[in-house]
Amino acid sequence: MYRMIGSLLLSAGIALAIGPKLIAYLKKLHFGQTIYELGPAHQKKQGTPVMGGLMMAAGILVSSLIFHPARWNGGWDFIIPLLAVAFLSMAVGFADDYIKAVKKRHDGLSPWQKIAGQVIVAAGFSAYCYFSPAVGSRIRIPFAGTDWDLGVFYLPVMTLLTIFIVNSSNLQDGLDGLLGTVTAIGSSAWAIIALMILLVPSLSGIADADGAEVVCVFALAMTGACVGYLRYNRYPARTFMGDTGSMLLGGGTVAMAMLLRLPLLLILIFFTPIMSSVSVILQRYYFKLTHGKRIFLMSPIHHHFEKKGYSETQIVSMYAGVTLILSLVAILSLAAG
Repeated sequence: MYRMIGSLLLSAGIALAIGPKLIAYLKKLHFGQTIYELGPAHQKKQGTPVMGGLMMAAGILVSSLIFHPARWNGGWDFIIPLLAVAFLSMAVGFADDYIKAVKKRHDGLSPWQKIAGQVIVAAGFSAYCYFSPAVGSRIRIPFAGTDWDLGVFYLPVMTLLTIFIVNSSNLQDGLDGLLGTVTAIGSSAWAIIALMILLVPSLSGIADADGAEVVCVFALAMTGACVGYLRYNRYPARTFMGDTGSMLLGGGTVAMAMLLRLPLLLILIFFTPIMSSVSVILQRYYFKLTHGKRIFLMSPIHHHFEKKGYSETQIVSMYAGVTLILSLVAILSLAAG
């Protein structure tokens, strides 16, 4: 238990400690956010330092390694894929941020460059899970308490899921404190779920016990990193996480879900980022089908709420409440099954 608490506290402490110097350094390098005419009236945020997600990355990396359980499971140890998916996803986002901030190309990586990097990460991780003796091709069905064996179809389905979740996380990062708050709550839920698998005998068959302990430590490291980061990202934000941070959090989230064989719980715990993606897809296709009409005033949907007159803090509070309630439902689904 001390490892879990230590991971939470150290991660938060690292993010808090390095935040001011990182922000000052990013300002010195002129790594500022560019605000475009198409978005809501956020012009006052012009030039706010981006890539603040690096402070979360430092907290997650150091805490996960220091408080890794004493037992080491060799090449199949869960800490390897957790850090690999999170940080390789972050690398794609960092490249995108770097091109925008330094090369002054506002589009960053081309869509094909970005998707190619994500496919490599997602396909590699899906293969790891498929061949891992602790994961395999079976996923748990919430509430039912049974498994669904996807067989060889696990590979393409989970590859697409990983890409979708990472990009959904990226789309959610549009308001001060939004993604950090939602992820802090969601990561806490994954930590509780992993702890339940460890402590409740009837749930022990869901996931590997040693792996669940690693996931719990990692989940709390993510929670602490988000909490520390929010000190500088809550409204009015002093820094933005950028694609660097949003893809880090998306990669870490989907990795936890898949390693615990509970990817279907993402529908509940990661509901608001998923709806960000759904709103963009619906808006785009409806616009084409109706030759210019829109479902939402603006997508992703959090910008729709802005256009309706809600403040950023109100939207963040609303999203936090929804995530908290659905995360509790996700936790209870294990007991129900």
